[in-house]
Amino acid sequence: MAAWYSSSAPVQAEPGDFRRWVLGARGPGVTERLSDLVLAHRKTYRIIAAPGMEATAARMAEAEPNKFVYHPSKWDSFPDGTDNIRLGGFAGGKNELAGQNVLFLANFDSNGNTLSQLCAMVMLCESFLKTFTVLLPFYPTATMERVTEEGSIATANCTAKLLSNLPPVGVPTRVMCYDLHTLQNRFYFGNNALASLHSAFPLMIDKIQQDQSINAIAFPDDGAEKRYRHLFEKHLPGMEFIVCGKKRDPNDPTRRTITLKDGNPAGKRILIVDDICQSGGTIAVCGQKLRDQGAADVSAFCTHAVLPGTAAERFISGDRRDIFSKFYVTNSCPSVTARLPYGSVFEVLDLTPQILKDL
Repeated sequence: MAAWYSSSAPVQAEPGDFRRWVLGARGPGVTERLSDLVLAHRKTYRIIAAPGMEATAARMAEAEPNKFVYHPSKWDSFPDGTDNIRLGGFAGGKNELAGQNVLFLANFDSNGNTLSQLCAMVMLCESFLKTFTVLLPFYPTATMERVTEEGSIATANCTAKLLSNLPPVGVPTRVMCYDLHTLQNRFYFGNNALASLHSAFPLMIDKIQQDQSINAIAFPDDGAEKRYRHLFEKHLPGMEFIVCGKKRDPNDPTRRTITLKDGNPAGKRILIVDDICQSGGTIAVCGQKLRDQGAADVSAFCTHAVLPGTAAERFISGDRRDIFSKFYVTNSCPSVTARLPYGSVFEVLDLTPQILKDL
């Protein structure tokens, strides 16, 4: 027997009667009663945020207060450098997370912070949760997913194994990743954790539809075309496509030669798209190639802005400042995008709306 709870008294119903009750319901209080039912059956989350993800947690709770409750945490260290962490959700010594769906917003922006967050995840998994979801927008070791020389470590596999061996919570931990660099990384997960893959490209597609200035999409290599072209074909019919190819100099891996394999950039307003921007060398050379071939305007989009060292400054005021009119990125790497100056060539697209849809 299933129970429907309203503001008055529980009503017993047989399985399968819910649809008939809704369709046939009439009379005073029906709207309120149905609202109570929807809220009672809606999945809600308690949010714990890693350093750098606090703003995302706050935006999620503000956007849907009936679905998310954010518990701020304190991420400190002892004088000897070891972790001194106080997670939210345990006010007054009471475990408010027991029996709840817990969402952990992760930010693996350094090896030290990754270890701290893994410690927090172990503690959470041992706190009698109903379900555990880890949102890891950027999977930083994804580019090291294979071994070509014995002795090298495929750290993508190691990260997946660490997450896969978190204490069990009854159902597998869900690890949400965005635009995972190599899709086969999902198969490194197993045991107590499974990966669910998502994309931030719908945010950029929405931006294109709003601005209506881009009339060609360029891919820096065949891999990007195979992975993302279908999204643009589905949502932007009539869009033209340009495919480039890249070849690294075997004597100097930092040098790349870009060739134009398909499409005509002349006179086009082009957006180059890819999943990740590390130093930015490939996308910069690709952008310059398209300009040299007569493109009217060139912009870029990458989900993950890693941009180590002075990579960002080179696009803002350095030798790459004249390549792109706009460089769109998401805040999947919040420690990086928080430092990008407002009004520069970079424009940060907030992942929060896409996360809300994908949950």
